[in-house]
Amino acid sequence: MRHGKRGRKLGRTASHKRAMLNNMATSLFTYGSIRTTHAKAKELRGVAERLITFAKRGDLHARRQVLRRIRNQRVVAKLFDEIAISFSERNGGYLRLLKLGPRRGDRVEMCLVEMVGEEFRADSAGRPETDDGAGVRRENGESVEASADETAGAPGETPSISSKEADTEKAGESGEDQERTKK
Repeated sequence: MRHGKRGRKLGRTASHKRAMLNNMATSLFTYGSIRTTHAKAKELRGVAERLITFAKRGDLHARRQVLRRIRNQRVVAKLFDEIAISFSERNGGYLRLLKLGPRRGDRVEMCLVEMVGEEFRADSAGRPETDDGAGVRRENGESVEASADETAGAPGETPSISSKEADTEKAGESGEDQERTKK
């Protein structure tokens, strides 16, 4: 019987679970929000809020306690210099969990974990671009994708020839190449 055993196992050993939660906390402090399963988000909330409370103390021992969990020096500096200062007036409740609905593959409830506050909501700078296959769709259901011509040019720069002219030039060159090979 599991009397008095708190927390979720998450299908991992204790060391793997601890490492996963530490990495998730590092990502949360780096990007301001992360997307994960609801069970992992509930476990992460306790770890991350405890780290923010340590950072609010701001002394050397608190910094070393945080460094035990977060091994990235820049993230720890950001936690102590920016995040802890913005939460100086708040006593707990630093994170918000927003349910996103079930994941497509296995119907596991997904959740967005984000830090409370306006300065963290709009912070998407530095976030890596991910392509999860959920492209923009038109009203008739067709997928909308940017063409290579649109993405290759610099912003505000117009191409010297149109895409139709480029296609006809390519077709003309391939026709000439075919004639040369026949001779």
